[in-house]
Amino acid sequence: MSKKYQDKSLTILLANPRGFCAGVDRAILIVEKALEKYGAPVYVRHEIVHNKHVLDDLRAKGAVFVETLDDVPENVPVIFSAHGVPKRVPEAAQKRGMFFIDATCPLVSKVHRETERHHKDGLHVLLIGHAGHPEVIGTMGQLPEGAVTLIETAEDAENFSSDTPEKLAYATQTTLSVDDTQEIVDVLLRRFPAIAAPKKEDICYATTNRQNAVKAIAPRCDMLVVIGSANSSNANRLVETAQKHGCANAYLAQNSDAVDWDAIAAHIDTLGISAGASTPEKLIQGVIDTASTLFGSITIEHATVAEENITFKLPRDVAA
Repeated sequence: MSKKYQDKSLTILLANPRGFCAGVDRAILIVEKALEKYGAPVYVRHEIVHNKHVLDDLRAKGAVFVETLDDVPENVPVIFSAHGVPKRVPEAAQKRGMFFIDATCPLVSKVHRETERHHKDGLHVLLIGHAGHPEVIGTMGQLPEGAVTLIETAEDAENFSSDTPEKLAYATQTTLSVDDTQEIVDVLLRRFPAIAAPKKEDICYATTNRQNAVKAIAPRCDMLVVIGSANSSNANRLVETAQKHGCANAYLAQNSDAVDWDAIAAHIDTLGISAGASTPEKLIQGVIDTASTLFGSITIEHATVAEENITFKLPRDVAA
């Protein structure tokens, strides 16, 4: 079969790191191990990670995704998603005598413990993040109502006021734009010099590395496609990063079917590809395979800004 764009050559710049991070790997493995150990169905409160392909794969194996514990029947395991949950959720599960497994990413748990420590020290916590995101809901839910103020923008940071400016701390969602977050932090530090900062950066290593990889290739790309789901915070931040760092023609695509191949054939010589931290590598490979079948020739260049070898231990209930 002849290639649709036989006369077209395409250079693909592959951002690296891309795709799955250690927290996502761990969360998916927890669901798979729970299915093996306890049998189907295993219930998961909220999407274990934000990727439709991953969810469909786990559903086929027997996972059931629900939004509240009320939707979980008796005598079945329930798993809390990688994004973390408010304290009231495990408390409610314990009251019902439910068997639950916490798949919260350890780097999100770090932010939880951090906010608790600040609260114990008498500090009011400013959480930099996006309203409604499950990670933000989970982090704010570690403390009593009113103990955390959500800061979404630099404007929010400018407008926030406190009668006790010497008793403030800040934390951040782990999947934010590094650049945008720094802008907000700079405002807070200028207005509240005594504000307590995280002991170690809250934005996770995977988010930072993927954004840096996109920054490295964006100026060389005529178009940059981020493979990921629309509700993935870190995937959306990659699109924004590309647009701000040299490739205005950047967009999010769930898989190869959502890529605008006709536009690429007509206007694009160099295509950048990255993927959110909850995107499986097979979806990225699917884009490359499609390009190989459509174009006369493709050249693939790997742009690596960091090597990742981090792994997280599994909870005891599924480790054996």
